[in-house]
Amino acid sequence: MSLGERFRAAREQRGLTLSDVAEHLRIRSVYLAAIEEENWKAIGAPVYIRGFLRTYARYLGLDPEEAVSAFNATEPAAPAPTVSPSARSRAEYRSPSGPMSPLIWVASIIALALIGFVVYLYVTPAHTQPQVAVASGEPTAPSLTNGSSTQIPATAMPSASVSAAPVAPALKTLVIHLTAPSWLRVSVDGNVSIEGTFPAGTTKTFHGKLALVRVGNAGGVQLTVDGKPLGKLGGSGDVVEKSFVL
Repeated sequence: MSLGERFRAAREQRGLTLSDVAEHLRIRSVYLAAIEEENWKAIGAPVYIRGFLRTYARYLGLDPEEAVSAFNATEPAAPAPTVSPSARSRAEYRSPSGPMSPLIWVASIIALALIGFVVYLYVTPAHTQPQVAVASGEPTAPSLTNGSSTQIPATAMPSASVSAAPVAPALKTLVIHLTAPSWLRVSVDGNVSIEGTFPAGTTKTFHGKLALVRVGNAGGVQLTVDGKPLGKLGGSGDVVEKSFVL
């Protein structure tokens, strides 16, 4: 029995329709049908296929790793990368075992000088303006009138009170960074902000009170909430849904 037939038989044995499974797993029924028909092109990249296979297999009580292994057996082996002679010569030229070029020495000296200057600015105390103390009494200033010296009160300078401006509270944020391609849907405060498949290296930032995140490849998605890294959401190919209070 083929892989797709095993999935179909397990589903029908439980008396479930594709719509029933799709509503429970939050996976579109067209993808579930593609698994049972082994129409892998309808799903897309192998990473999404493996994720859907694991989720569907767990729901039906099948071995998810065995299902992924059966799918991997149908995938052609990727060709070994070739290295051009020019690239090989550049790699040999940049070998760390060779002597450093004069430009590298100059760059190193400049970098060390900059680091020393920054350290000097950091450890050197800032110059403060001298403070002038004002006596509590009324100071007198000499004044010459008709050759005699008289004392007249000096005008006291009013003291000004400076109140610090209120500091606005920092906004809490949710940052999602993809280290591998993944399907992604993010809802913030009940509104869907993004939904779709995004490549590795994608970074998205969201603001709000409540965020609902659903991913199709949890092993390639990293989250940071209010500057605190939370790491990956799960394993490679896993479909995971979590909510976060911002």
